[in-house]
Amino acid sequence: MGSERMITMSMLEVTNVKKTYTSRIGAAKVEALKKVTFTAEKGEYIAVMGESGSGKTTLLNILAALDKPTGGTVMLDGTELSNVKEKETAKFRRDNLGFVFQEFNLLDTFTVRDNILLPLVLMGMNYPEMEKKLMPVAEKLGIAQLLDKYPYEISGGQKQRAAAARAIITEPKLLLADEPTGALDSKASDELLSVFSKLNADGQTILMVTHSVKAASHANRVLFIKDGEVFHQIYRGGCGNEELYKKISDTLTLIAAGGAV
Repeated sequence: MGSERMITMSMLEVTNVKKTYTSRIGAAKVEALKKVTFTAEKGEYIAVMGESGSGKTTLLNILAALDKPTGGTVMLDGTELSNVKEKETAKFRRDNLGFVFQEFNLLDTFTVRDNILLPLVLMGMNYPEMEKKLMPVAEKLGIAQLLDKYPYEISGGQKQRAAAARAIITEPKLLLADEPTGALDSKASDELLSVFSKLNADGQTILMVTHSVKAASHANRVLFIKDGEVFHQIYRGGCGNEELYKKISDTLTLIAAGGAV
């Protein structure tokens, strides 16, 4: 290699991302994101927090390739999302991203098994190969005994674990979660957060948008978005969940009061 230096890239690089919406009436412009810059390394577990209207959902939609930024770049494992052609976007998402939504988004006419396998069917994988992938994931998420049931026959927490299984069965580079505990009771939330921590311990990179201080306290880093910018971030370091919970709460109080951190 001589004097050449290896340049290592982060798995996710978000640089000066802006998003402006123009309303038709009077052409007023709304800046949802002003200048968001951060990176995520492989194996990180990041929570994104902020008040309603701060821009965190807009950011998630851009990371999910569901929306394009007005300015700036998003690189996922060396691919700039804006360069992915329209007709290749669905395949890019399937190959690289996993999604867990607040409302589960399971198909009621499909069994839990078929819901989980759906992304692999869309990839054109053969059935024996799919089945081989299914059991380890179902067992890891504690839903192996529910595979032949339909979504309307299982609890909210079980539905969300089935949705998480569907998200990770493709072995995505990045798991995106949008308020994953939002529709769950306390016990089901704890179970899901425990699953996320296990997945992360196994090397899964996770980025989760959440209002829940408890959910965020399971992450290794918390980004706070305010007025369309990254306002502050907290690293877990050697903190336990309770200590991190307190730090997050204190930061949110400061943000709400309009103070500096």
